[in-house]
Amino acid sequence: MSEYILEAVDVIKHYKQYDQVVYACNRASLKVKDGEFVAIVGSSGSGKSTFLHICAGLMRPNDGKVSIRGTDIAKLKPDALARFRGNHIGIVFQNHNLIPQLTALENILVPTVMCAREDHTYEEHLKKLVAALDLENRLHHLPSELSGGQQQRVALARALINRPQILFADEPTGNLDRKNSEEVLRLFTETKNLLGQTLVVVTHDMTVADCADRVLEMRDGVLYEL
Repeated sequence: MSEYILEAVDVIKHYKQYDQVVYACNRASLKVKDGEFVAIVGSSGSGKSTFLHICAGLMRPNDGKVSIRGTDIAKLKPDALARFRGNHIGIVFQNHNLIPQLTALENILVPTVMCAREDHTYEEHLKKLVAALDLENRLHHLPSELSGGQQQRVALARALINRPQILFADEPTGNLDRKNSEEVLRLFTETKNLLGQTLVVVTHDMTVADCADRVLEMRDGVLYEL
């Protein structure tokens, strides 16, 4: 078995813009070891979020390979890809993407209902997540009754409830003030240190990048080690 949990090789993603072809990813490659915290920085429009979405199985590349634990997710059919993503991948977005009609607890448990893994029980893991994220007193509140930082904590718990092998985060502190950004950063660090969680984070916040094991910069669709 490879020492790398994620192997993205020569990933290409291009779009037709009028009579030109624009490359969001231009043979971008990344290998991530189990338990590693990798941050990807870069200017707006550099392709970093597109690359993250491809690695997380939310978008298909035009060419290249993306393997998670040896499975090339770029070759999976839509239904198989959705199942694989639900069982093995956690994703946190900038805008939380919580369902407004559901309570915090119900939002956290959405992946368990959708995936229904027979080999997996959630009760003990849920207790640990809720305690670690300090959500005990917010579980029965709707998203509209939570602060931005609390919503992001709910989103993080939702992403971790299925014990994903790898967690992707796209600008997780982008909509938060400094205090809440520091709180989310602390939670990512604890998630990595306490749970051994593999993290790949796209960010413009160098405070987040400074806490990573490794930082790469996306420039014109290509990844460079810093």
